[in-house]
Amino acid sequence: MDPTRAFVKNVKRVVVKVGTAVVTRDDGRLAVGRLGAIFEQLEKLNSRGFEIILVTSGAVGAGRQRLKYRKMINSSFADLQKPQGELDGKACAAVGQNGLMALYDTLFSQLDVTSSQLLVTDNDFKNEDFREQLCQTVDSLLDLRSIPIFNENDAISTRRAPYEDSSGIFWDNDSLAALLAMELKADLLVLLSDVNGLYSGPPTDPRSKLIHTYVKQKHQKTISFGDKSRMGRGGMDAKVKAASNAAYSGTPVVIASGFAPNNIIKVLNGERVGTLFHKDAHMWIPVTEIGPHEMAVSAREASRRLQGLTSEERKKILLDVAAALEANEQFIVLENDADVEAARDAGYDEALVARLALKPSKIRALAESVRRLAKMEEPIGQVLKRTELAEGLVLEKKSCPLGVLLIVFESRPDALVQIASLAIRSGNGLLLKGGKEAKRSNAILHKVITSALPETVGTKLIGLLTSREEIPELLKLDDVIDLVIPRGSNKLVSQIKSSTKIPVLGHSDGICHVYVDKAANLEMAKKIVLDAKTDYPAACNAMETLLIHKDLLASGGLQELVKELEKEGVTLFSGPRVNGVVSFSKANTFHHEYNSKACTIEIVNNVDEAIEHIHSYGSSHTECIVTDNRDVAEHFLSRVDSAAVFHNASTRFCDGARFGLGAEVGISTSKIHARGPVGVEGLLTTRWVLRGKGQVVEGDKGVVYTHKELLTSNGY
Repeated sequence: MDPTRAFVKNVKRVVVKVGTAVVTRDDGRLAVGRLGAIFEQLEKLNSRGFEIILVTSGAVGAGRQRLKYRKMINSSFADLQKPQGELDGKACAAVGQNGLMALYDTLFSQLDVTSSQLLVTDNDFKNEDFREQLCQTVDSLLDLRSIPIFNENDAISTRRAPYEDSSGIFWDNDSLAALLAMELKADLLVLLSDVNGLYSGPPTDPRSKLIHTYVKQKHQKTISFGDKSRMGRGGMDAKVKAASNAAYSGTPVVIASGFAPNNIIKVLNGERVGTLFHKDAHMWIPVTEIGPHEMAVSAREASRRLQGLTSEERKKILLDVAAALEANEQFIVLENDADVEAARDAGYDEALVARLALKPSKIRALAESVRRLAKMEEPIGQVLKRTELAEGLVLEKKSCPLGVLLIVFESRPDALVQIASLAIRSGNGLLLKGGKEAKRSNAILHKVITSALPETVGTKLIGLLTSREEIPELLKLDDVIDLVIPRGSNKLVSQIKSSTKIPVLGHSDGICHVYVDKAANLEMAKKIVLDAKTDYPAACNAMETLLIHKDLLASGGLQELVKELEKEGVTLFSGPRVNGVVSFSKANTFHHEYNSKACTIEIVNNVDEAIEHIHSYGSSHTECIVTDNRDVAEHFLSRVDSAAVFHNASTRFCDGARFGLGAEVGISTSKIHARGPVGVEGLLTTRWVLRGKGQVVEGDKGVVYTHKELLTSNGY
């Protein structure tokens, strides 16, 4: 549940208003399917004990459509040749209201819900006795589990035209809904529209962004509204006025789409749907706070300032970050201890708690890794290739930052330090979203790191997201964010990949294999297998499946490896070929990442079967062969299609720091851009710089191409 929507837990009485654009189709006919879906939601809420009050528009539009049809049917050909005048709005309202309520009654009857109609006018509310009687009638209907349906009685309204705004107690059905919500002491008002909520500009403008929470002090003078409703007399401007009046009188309001499935139920479940209006919104969201889009743009601008610094200036920033981490060690540990204690109280798995913990030794190690990054060769602006295209015309291919990175990671707060330092070293802006279990740790680390950034760059280089509901909006920003790197579960990575057009770099699973060949040194194999599984079982580069050559069964090698693993407390699961040979549980699947002291064992006939098994069940992360046969080893290394393949070395070496990359932002199993542990180089792209002396193409007659490769030293 979104923290700003927590109040819905206490909601009982709800006013729902459906606008003309929701009730009718583009041709003016009633949208029966859409209304049916809305009424099914109202029935579910009614059965759950909510008190539902419905306010509806659409009578005039529906009536006009019916009268136009009848008039056409009853007209002669000569009549149709004459100019057609506008139909009387009050007549349209009278006809439309009859048809509208007939449909509503039919739909509710099919759902075993009793409904009731109440038509009101602006003048009615000027009478105190009417207001009192109205409340009593509605209370009685709600006690009987009936759903009252309100509409303005346009047929007898004193307005000159039903589309004309007027000054009064209410002026359209949005303001009527707000008035009823206040009069009837509703806990929530939901205004359904044909758009997802209030946008920063017209919804059709791709630059417009959905505003999840309306803050009057922040948004009142900055929002430009789109067109009015295509059929009704309101529009978003009218909805905002009505919502503001109700919200600041004590009734929260949500403007949401009536087209999206189950939106009313989602609102009442506390999901971040539509735009919320609440009198306390300014307390939740400071007026100065920037939204996800502004945060991304700010990170991009700060990254460009960072790139403008000298290499020495960028190095100094990293050294300052390392010093800040050490200087604030006790505060970091204090906040981290609170996260660890909360995780244990919540019953989190010990493997997750282990990833969460930040001991003083780890903080000092993180500071040292940042210093190592600072000492690395300058990555930005490196000339990777220099070519003379023609005499006096030299082309350079140079390294440059990607731009803005969005990193979504789980559990491990130390990842924040690694990622932030890599972003600084590579000149990229950064948006971070960590797991809720490390909320306090991430907050203090972010504060410590950004405090070390100079004013010339600005603290907005690195933005920390605090709500998971901000991620979907960020994933739409393919015009600002250049790369998304998810570090977490298979589910997380899959969700992100299916939700964005931004390139995604990462790995879904870490199903790593160790294959012990018949020519393996058994003592070496024991050490490698134990390290690959037990050094850090929760790591993505830990061994999950042990493949053993069949000859080791007869020689007793299998039994020795099993004994060593069990001695270290590893739970073993068997593949089909191991069943009966040793006694432990059968594995349900080979495609499983344990992330704990557990692994699967299977027997293979030869190295090619091992390779086939890895390709069938692996995740293209890290694989190892243990053998003294160099030819078999080279065959394995050249044929296995994974990001990292090792010979006689633990899979745990697959790590950015151990590879000498300084740190890693993640491990990629994709084949586009970076692959394996992703360090500074994986966060860079290239650009072309051409220096000439006034040359022009002139249909390729203006130059004589030489295409001569030049040395990539400084200068020409």
